[in-house]
Amino acid sequence: MSVPQQRPRSASGSPGFLKRSQPRYGEKVIKVLLVAAALVSVLTTVGIVIALVPPTSDFFGEVGLGEFLTGTEWSALFNPPEFGVLPLVGATLLITLIALVVAVPLGLGAAIYLSEYASSRTRTVFKPVLEVLAGIPTVVYGFFALKAITPFLRDNWWFDQPPQIFNALSAGFVMGIMIIPTVASLSEDAMAAVPHALRDGAFALGSSRMQVSTRVVFPAALSGIVAAVVLGISRAIGETMIVAIAAGLRPQLSWNPLEGMQTMTAFIAAAGIGDVPVGSTGYKTIFAVGSLLFVMTLVMNLISIRLVRKYREVYE
Repeated sequence: MSVPQQRPRSASGSPGFLKRSQPRYGEKVIKVLLVAAALVSVLTTVGIVIALVPPTSDFFGEVGLGEFLTGTEWSALFNPPEFGVLPLVGATLLITLIALVVAVPLGLGAAIYLSEYASSRTRTVFKPVLEVLAGIPTVVYGFFALKAITPFLRDNWWFDQPPQIFNALSAGFVMGIMIIPTVASLSEDAMAAVPHALRDGAFALGSSRMQVSTRVVFPAALSGIVAAVVLGISRAIGETMIVAIAAGLRPQLSWNPLEGMQTMTAFIAAAGIGDVPVGSTGYKTIFAVGSLLFVMTLVMNLISIRLVRKYREVYE
């Protein structure tokens, strides 16, 4: 006895054969918008490079590259001019290092708490409050460092020589506070993406919550944590207002955080709003320093990409 074949039914339930789906114009529009957004990012980077290269080339036609990279005196806008960029680079790296000493432990501690210890209700309250710090204007941070942190350090300093009015320590400390949300939020997202099966397996073996957090979740989310730290470093290196207000504008090659110094971004800001004649060698130093800052950031991001790929964990 043969079984009669049933006709396929359409989505509405009525008998009929499957038809070709209608063109999804909405998805095509979204795809075009996403491609356009990616192209805008790429073209912006290309435009920055095109804007920096010609003045930088002209500058190095007048000043030697060796003198620029190895010189220890910087007075590009004075007479006689000195074009050794090491004082600006040293100040930038020193203040960034101080910021990392503040931001990385506090940011990772906050991320571990929000991911592994806090309840869902506490997380929904604490995380937005923490991220509010990222929305505060940096000029506010600068005046906070100058008017609150520096006087506090000077009044409560327990060594012989207190910090100067303008110093790298206050600038680095406040900059570290500024990048805590970046490190904490992205690290918490990376930890939250770790499968719960790893946690459950560790707990089943008798591990404590601290052991699970530091020996299971943290290594599994290491690639995301590295990316968060590198993003925080990039923001610290490119910060302008905090260092211009709190660290001062005196370029000097010193590793003493109690002294005032000038960073690369602070010089660019000070020279850009000054009365430097357009086309002069002093004017071209803005682009030379900006190109060096661009190269430093690019190299750091390439290193971070390599580290992320090395420690990346893929779960199915």
